[in-house]
Amino acid sequence: MAENKKSGFLKRLVFLGNDTEGAGVIEVVLILVVLIALVILFKEQIMDLAELIFGDMFTKAQSVF
Repeated sequence: MAENKKSGFLKRLVFLGNDTEGAGVIEVVLILVVLIALVILFKEQIMDLAELIFGDMFTKAQSVF
C-alpha cells in the first residue's frame, strides 16, 4: 500500500514538473516588469533624449516650410 501511494505521488510530481501551461504568461510579465523598471530608472535620460530628438525634428521641419 505504501509503495502504491509513493508511486502515485511521484506520478503527480512528475506531471506538475512537466506542466508549462502558464510559462508564457509568466515570461511576458517578467519582461514587462524589467522594462518598466528600466524606464523608471532611466526616466530622466529618456526624457532628455526625446526632447533633443523632437526639438531637432521640429527645428528642421520649420526650416522646410
